[in-house]
Amino acid sequence: MASLSDYPRFTLGAELTQEQRAFFAKYGFLHFRPFATPEQVQAYLKATQDVQSRWLADHVEKVNGVPIKYGKDVDGSPIVQRFAFASQHSPVLHELLQDKRFEALFPLLETGDGRVGVNERDGLVVNHYVNVEGSEFSQMGWHTDSLRDVFYGKKIRPMLNVGLHLDGTKATNGGLRVIPGTHRQGLGKMLFRKKYYKDVYYDPNEVAVETEPGDLTVHDGRMWH
Repeated sequence: MASLSDYPRFTLGAELTQEQRAFFAKYGFLHFRPFATPEQVQAYLKATQDVQSRWLADHVEKVNGVPIKYGKDVDGSPIVQRFAFASQHSPVLHELLQDKRFEALFPLLETGDGRVGVNERDGLVVNHYVNVEGSEFSQMGWHTDSLRDVFYGKKIRPMLNVGLHLDGTKATNGGLRVIPGTHRQGLGKMLFRKKYYKDVYYDPNEVAVETEPGDLTVHDGRMWH
């Protein structure tokens, strides 16, 4: 797993294959290519732009209590950099979450109540990273998705972080990075292996996930990414 291109890119069907389930159990992530067609990618991009236009016009600060992050595009124009509960504000994005292929991922949770969290946590989140002056959301530091449960004194719940990538990202230009196998770490390493969100430095065990438009990535919420 030392090379950026070592891991397999899978195809997501109605059910996961034994190879896919074994890979996830060992490493904690999966990469599917392609998931969305070029036409669907364009439709989702337009849908997010439509939501952005409405939120900018209405000066939306929070959605369901979750703050919305704003920033500047490369041309200096204002943009939404982190949307929360986006599917509640777009029929196109709502329809995306009805895709039956997502149900194939539920067995990875190892529970009997798998579901798409449309109205849980922050719902469907859309991230728009722009690394320019004035951007509040150009880079996210290392973290796991389980800190919220710990913070609220709850039992850490199994969760999948499922990402549909609407543009291509090379390893040299940021993108998703994971530390394979850390989904099986103990609570101590989950809490203290790194400084949450502050640590943005290279990890010798990291794998950079290079994406193309329409790719789907899945990782265990307990792993460092």
